[in-house]
Amino acid sequence: MKTIQVGNLQFTGDSIFLIAGPCVIEDYDRTLAIGRTARDICRKLDIPYVFKASFDKANRSSYSSFRGPGLTEGLRILKEIKAELGVPVLSDVHSVEQLEPAAEVLDMLQIPAFLCRQTDLVYGAAKTGKPVNVKKGQFLAPEDMYNVLQKMREAGNENVCLTERGASFGYHNLVVDMRGFPIMREWGYPVIFDATHSVQLPGGAGTHSSGQREFVPYLAKAAAAAGADGFFMEVHDNPEEALSDGPNMLYLRDLEALLRDLKAIHAVVTKGEGK
Repeated sequence: MKTIQVGNLQFTGDSIFLIAGPCVIEDYDRTLAIGRTARDICRKLDIPYVFKASFDKANRSSYSSFRGPGLTEGLRILKEIKAELGVPVLSDVHSVEQLEPAAEVLDMLQIPAFLCRQTDLVYGAAKTGKPVNVKKGQFLAPEDMYNVLQKMREAGNENVCLTERGASFGYHNLVVDMRGFPIMREWGYPVIFDATHSVQLPGGAGTHSSGQREFVPYLAKAAAAAGADGFFMEVHDNPEEALSDGPNMLYLRDLEALLRDLKAIHAVVTKGEGK
């Protein structure tokens, strides 16, 4: 697997890495506290950690749903959190116009699943020179992501990752095809598992999405066994109070135990691969 540089971290394939934080920036203090707890857990377990929180949730079920502080204020908060925690930060970008200001603050840009086929956005994100993580659309087969990967390589950027987050299966349901991990890993770049969005029930609560967080550990462990290199998780001290994606977010109190299991499974898998 290619070594990917994100801020001061290197993803080499020798260990799992974690991208985690609240779904959206709710307020500075709570967002910082969540990030600090996740960072401290990862330091304890020697797991590379990237903080994640969205400055804008552009894809919402309802017009009245909470979206976050927006680009300018959100990037200001993320810059402060980055300095306070001393870890790389990641957030979603939704339009070409957001790329330049986002790249000035973020250590890694993320393309949301619904936008993974937007050529100008994917190519433009890669062209910034920043590492890019692209989530596989719920409507794509794993092999379709090769075209997305090639768009970023055409931009001259090899610091890229792909993320599996489930595929649409009927209405309000997602399934994770574990074959996707070896298929996408064949191209030599890290493949991440989005453990919390994969248990989302899109639009399942009418004006907002629902979710089944109780299945996060099962799917995450299966993904580790299937060869996932890293994990994306939205975490919260109290998901019941979260302003976005609460039903599928993981309780912070459950993060350490799950990461211990994932690290142990990954060690077995990589040993079997001869690493």
